[in-house]
Amino acid sequence: MVYENSAGSSTPKARRNDVVRAEKDRFGGIKWGSAFFGWLTAVGMTVLLSALATAIGVGVGAANTSGADQAADQARQNVETLGIVSGIILAVILFLAYYCGGYVAGRMARFDGAKQGLAVWLWGIIIAIIVAVLAAVAGSQFNILDNLNGAPQIPVDGSLTTTSGIIGLVIALIVPLLGAIVGGNAGMRFHRKVDQAGIDHQDGLVG
Repeated sequence: MVYENSAGSSTPKARRNDVVRAEKDRFGGIKWGSAFFGWLTAVGMTVLLSALATAIGVGVGAANTSGADQAADQARQNVETLGIVSGIILAVILFLAYYCGGYVAGRMARFDGAKQGLAVWLWGIIIAIIVAVLAAVAGSQFNILDNLNGAPQIPVDGSLTTTSGIIGLVIALIVPLLGAIVGGNAGMRFHRKVDQAGIDHQDGLVG
């Protein structure tokens, strides 16, 4: 069976793009189910990476103890630096976690990787809003994202009015979004390699 390309493309990559375009027209768009599983992956990775970072921090602190008084003095002198470092670590954790979540969604959905990553992030916003409402109505014990260090979160205790609260919210919103979009595109690219292998195989049969 000879493959005919309606667009007149002559290279394997061009023919693959035509096939992908036709498939995307039919099966593209946001897949909310895939994005939900991507969000679950992101939350799980956030927990694991946070636990790992905490363990490393505890280990480093235990190795560097040189007396309680000296440690206390160093802590007081380096509060601002520790805050900056903590923010950077949090940003790295959220980026990696949501990269993994976006990758899962992109792999599952096959098309529109950036949109799948956006949907992963939107699931995080939706869940955060629901949890914030529950916490405001029924009590802080329902703020499960606070216990999990999952992101993004919607503050309900007035901390958003502080500079650190605003910076924290920006980190919790923007960094996961970027990570999820990059991960979604990475997951989608795997399928383009599979599509290209199919076209190359077909060319071999035709030849």
